[in-house]
Amino acid sequence: MSQQILSVTQINEYIRAMMDSDKLLAGVAVRGEISNYKVYPSGHHYFTIKDDGAALKCVMFRGNAMRLKFRPDNGMQVLAMGRISVYHRDGAYQLYCTGLVLDGVGDLYAAFEQLKTKLAAAGMFDVSHKKPIPKYPNTVGIITSSAGAAVHDMLRILNKRFPLVKVRLLPVRVQGVEAPGEIAAAIAYANRYQLADLLIVGRGGGSIEDLWAFNDEMVARAIYDSEIPVISAVGHEPDVTISDFVADLRAATPSNAAELAVPDQEALLQTLDSLSSSMQTSLQRQLSASRKQLQVLSDSSVLKGPDVYLQQAHKNVTALKDKLFSVQALNLSKQRQHFLGFAAKLDALSPLKVLTRGYSVAQTQAGEIVSSVMQINRDDRLTIRFQDGTATATVMETKENAL
Repeated sequence: MSQQILSVTQINEYIRAMMDSDKLLAGVAVRGEISNYKVYPSGHHYFTIKDDGAALKCVMFRGNAMRLKFRPDNGMQVLAMGRISVYHRDGAYQLYCTGLVLDGVGDLYAAFEQLKTKLAAAGMFDVSHKKPIPKYPNTVGIITSSAGAAVHDMLRILNKRFPLVKVRLLPVRVQGVEAPGEIAAAIAYANRYQLADLLIVGRGGGSIEDLWAFNDEMVARAIYDSEIPVISAVGHEPDVTISDFVADLRAATPSNAAELAVPDQEALLQTLDSLSSSMQTSLQRQLSASRKQLQVLSDSSVLKGPDVYLQQAHKNVTALKDKLFSVQALNLSKQRQHFLGFAAKLDALSPLKVLTRGYSVAQTQAGEIVSSVMQINRDDRLTIRFQDGTATATVMETKENAL
């Protein structure tokens, strides 16, 4: 019997046909750990899933990869769904993957945590970047679906709380593939044309899939880049989205966002009434004090006639004059006492004081006091001063005392 000879292509095509006809391999889910994960410029994803005993090559084409809710990475435990077939060129079988799910963790939750970690690391959640919410906005922009109940609740609350505010609605889709692009574009449009002082971005409640547009990086970056302050209002109280972290303020619900966006007119009116009462009370106190002061001035004798003022001024001048004279007399008395004291001291020290006790003072013709015999010579004429007069004498002889 002759042996059939086949080409390599024929063999690979035969094996591929056999595998493609196997119902088990046509729709299989394989559990394993991702390794060697690569994304090519074409958008196709190539990787391997493995366990302790074997490995299986996988490919996910661009169309399927675009529907992934998370970014696969090496080391992740996944369930890979698809079909197993042969790539006839290489003769290697592989899993043509149509979907990936994290094993034990939902892919949406994984995508949420991955994006949250990425944006937090980029500083997009930092408090320092958050802008203050205006207390009295002139215009509030609402970016949401025009068909949902949430927009009607917000409009009702805004009109009730603060009728003066203008509201601009920028209708967008809030779920589905097109929603993130529309929401981001509406935020950018509002900023470009400065349509509002404050933006509310959100929607009513729903499943995590319904709210997923607000977990999109495109929407998060649009909110972060917005020069207009943004309130995120997505779902109900327990629902938390990436938009909530990036926004300048998070509201628990769309209705709560409307309450946070504008002041309550009733509270403002109460505040105004309180301020008005306070101002009235203050004015009454001032008027009362002014009346009292006016009464005091009207009772003042100065205002009753100019002669009273002149009399009082004359009294003041007289009192001042008397006071000056008294001070002057006292000062002269003190100075006189000081003079007498000094005169007594000088008199006591005067050399003429000794003349009263029987002594005399001899002076030369030049007026110098003779205190030594050495100052005079024979025939010098001297003036002798006594207590009651002077006498002129001629020196007949000088004689020194023996030592």
